[in-house]
Amino acid sequence: MDDLSGRVALVSGGSRGIGAAICSELAAAGAVVAVNYRSSAAAATQVCGDIQAAGGRAQAFAADVGDPRQAAALVASVTESLGSVDILVHNAGLQHTAMAHKMSDQQWDEALAVNLSAAFYLSRAALPAMRAAGSGCVVFVASASGSVAQVGAAGYVAAKHGLIGLTKALALESANKGIRVNAVSPGITDTDMVADLDERAKAGLLARVPLGRMASPEEVAATVAWVIRGASYSTGNVFHVSGGVAM
Repeated sequence: MDDLSGRVALVSGGSRGIGAAICSELAAAGAVVAVNYRSSAAAATQVCGDIQAAGGRAQAFAADVGDPRQAAALVASVTESLGSVDILVHNAGLQHTAMAHKMSDQQWDEALAVNLSAAFYLSRAALPAMRAAGSGCVVFVASASGSVAQVGAAGYVAAKHGLIGLTKALALESANKGIRVNAVSPGITDTDMVADLDERAKAGLLARVPLGRMASPEEVAATVAWVIRGASYSTGNVFHVSGGVAM
């Protein structure tokens, strides 16, 4: 069903995992997809190639969205190449595993920059065109850690809680312009971020999941696509895809 035909979707962190699945899902619905990546050029090119092979349209764009100048330049570049951004999905994420008393300034700063500040920078750049058009959709990929805490991830937990707060603030500010802002909060998902955890950490996370398994990136992407395509009367909400971890 091509109900996003002609609409431009920018997906940060779109080169792998949940982001790649979101890009594919939106392209299948007819959107022209801007696949953002920071350093994984080959992976982003592969995502675009797969979308194009399936008959869709996609283009890769490099930017560190945790840098305000690069985030603004990214939105400008996408607009110049593909058209105004109608759909913004902030998916880029980073998690350092360290107890708070052992966490470095760099680890803390990076967690907030990529998970939270980037969402603000991208929104600040994309919202003016959406407001002028009188429509638009913003989805932040948050986390179950934005609703419940976990040990050894203070920066990530703080950033994801903040991201949910930003979702609600932007939803209130943007509703009168026909713009919806929502968050999708995955739980433990079968991605590279989880693969980098040690087995003990993975087992500890899975033990907290009532459904007893990880989500697939495609399950999360399907929810993101539904929020964009189907949840036309929802804004400021958090949609959990966590297997029951957050309710």
